[in-house]
Amino acid sequence: MNGSVSIITPTFNSAKYIAETIQSVQKQTYSNWEMIIVDDCSKDKTVEIIQNFMEDDHRIHLIQMNKNGGPAKARNKGIEKAQGDYMTFLDADDLWFPDFIENSIHSIKETGIHFVFSSYRRSNENLEFVYSDFIVPKKVTYTDILKTNSISCLTAFVDIKTLGKKTMPEIFKRQDMGLWLKYLKEIPFAYGIQEPKAIYRIRENSLSRNKANLLKYQWQFYREVEKLNFFQSVYYMLHWMYRGFMKYRN
Repeated sequence: MNGSVSIITPTFNSAKYIAETIQSVQKQTYSNWEMIIVDDCSKDKTVEIIQNFMEDDHRIHLIQMNKNGGPAKARNKGIEKAQGDYMTFLDADDLWFPDFIENSIHSIKETGIHFVFSSYRRSNENLEFVYSDFIVPKKVTYTDILKTNSISCLTAFVDIKTLGKKTMPEIFKRQDMGLWLKYLKEIPFAYGIQEPKAIYRIRENSLSRNKANLLKYQWQFYREVEKLNFFQSVYYMLHWMYRGFMKYRN
């Protein structure tokens, strides 16, 4: 097994969680990685904590944005700087199990599918597993993702040496979905790893849980990013609303 991995982590006022996130990367059984942390003008001690880790680990790199631009701009800056054969994302409050990278690369080599993603456990802010695990489908296509985004940012893993680099649409929400769809327009499907390999921390103020607030962003995504017609947008929106409700049931 070989190949370098670029891990892209956007941060904004993440001092409470960023150390645990970095440590989960350092505990990986696969060591050939670079962690590109893009700070989006944090006001707390996020940058100081990252710099302390950088003193002892040359694989960790920090990029500081000149002005706050949101997660899409931050992630795209990380994508621009990525030097690895593989690209993956980890938000500043989420965690990986130690074999996440190793298992993702193994799955790519075993299946020949150059875009894989994993199931994950879901915890509250205190890492208590009060929600059921999210088990992903064994494969998802372009139209599957339009119905519900089963690929979470914290487990998406792309062979960019083969598929090339692509960037996220710089929109307020659903930017990760936009990136997955760019790849799925060119490949038959992405491969889902059934065993949970990460921990998604659900915070009380998480917008991703408030589906009512997301309705307008989802509709704009269908119409303005994917350029779907009105009837297609209604069709996929109904699927998205139903599956979104089911996803966040305990």
